Amino acid sequence: MKKTALALGLWLAAASIGGALAQDRPDERLFQDAKLLLFDKQWADAQSKLEELIGSYPASSLRGQAMFYKAKCLNERKGREKEALAAYKDYLGLKERNDSLTEESEKSIIDIAFDLYGRGEKAFLKEVEDRLGHTNKSIQYYAALKLSYVPDKAAASKSVSVLKKIVEYERDPELKDWAKIALLRVSPEAFKGVADEPSVKGPRVLKIRIYEKGRSEPSLSLNIPWALADLALSSIPEEDRAKLRKKGYNIDRIIRDLSKDKGTIFEVVDEDKSVIKIWIE
Repeated sequence: MKKTALALGLWLAAASIGGALAQDRPDERLFQDAKLLLFDKQWADAQSKLEELIGSYPASSLRGQAMFYKAKCLNERKGREKEALAAYKDYLGLKERNDSLTEESEKSIIDIAFDLYGRGEKAFLKEVEDRLGHTNKSIQYYAALKLSYVPDKAAASKSVSVLKKIVEYERDPELKDWAKIALLRVSPEAFKGVADEPSVKGPRVLKIRIYEKGRSEPSLSLNIPWALADLALSSIPEEDRAKLRKKGYNIDRIIRDLSKDKGTIFEVVDEDKSVIKIWIE
């Protein structure tokens, strides 16, 4: 009896799946087929499916993704790099784009252009240089690091201002180290005037000041070592955290923001108009 019930259940499940697949839109089927081919690295066949989707279903909600993956297929096929670059640009020309696919497209253009430049097609280096001023910081940094490898020092030096910005303002120690090495690669002189705050230097003291209504001097001043303050804030019971969240204060976010940005001031105005200020130095 149990076997019969199991068999019936499996049959119903299979029938349900089959019915759902039969009702899939043709553009969805093409996209799913293409994804399977992409997974198997069958680039030419996947590209064919994607081009069919793009050409036959221009209004499909999947068209943008299909354009991105078509560019990826071209990029994976030897000798099709210029077509891939153009295809990535076609994707970037869309009004509605996925943020992560946009970033990947920009970085792929940088990689392709850099490789073409290395093969003697010098004009493509402009694609890398143009992205030094990109509004996306990650793309901007990637372009600068890539440009630092260019043998032409005049061209490589265009990356210096971005590399200096990484060293001076970024907190990620690995990223800072990459930027330092890149600066040395371009020119040791590039290090002059770079204010490098050690990335290991972090918040040390949590400062708390409480000001009563109408008073300019604090009624309470506390300076707590950050290691202890972090522990204290992290140990606040969940029910108390929930009460604070109702008032618009998220303890986890406060800890993260205070740890990340030196000088950030968290300010709370109490019901009686007293002010509590918290920051790290």
